[in-house]
Amino acid sequence: MEPWMIWVGIGVICMIIEIFTPGFLFMSFGIGAILTGLVSILVRGTAIQILVFAVITFILFLFLRKFSKKLISDSSEETNIFALIGKTGMVVKEIPEDGKGYVKVGSEEWSAIAENGKNIKDGQKILINSVEGNKLIVKIKESEKEEE
Repeated sequence: MEPWMIWVGIGVICMIIEIFTPGFLFMSFGIGAILTGLVSILVRGTAIQILVFAVITFILFLFLRKFSKKLISDSSEETNIFALIGKTGMVVKEIPEDGKGYVKVGSEEWSAIAENGKNIKDGQKILINSVEGNKLIVKIKESEKEEE
């Protein structure tokens, strides 16, 4: 069997392994092996082929590692209901003691319950403290308390 076939075979196996593992490690080995297979058509020395494989794999590993960190990095920006925590809104349907009412945050209305179980009247500004299921847990915004 020709050396280029062996290198390409190793590269394909590494690429298949990469499909099932995270991190782009096997991808760098796979691409390095495939490129070394192409080089081995021109260069017959085993030592040179191994050196080419090591250099290509190392360079690819560094490049793909940076790329994977950017790709996989956890953006702290929430895009669901949890993005509302810390935001302010206004009560549009009174929140009774130990009951559920509705608040408007931006252009959306959400069901809400009071954090301390106390009544919050229509029109009062609220601060969203947490989320419980699909309900917002709110409290009266401090500046609103001072105005009363």
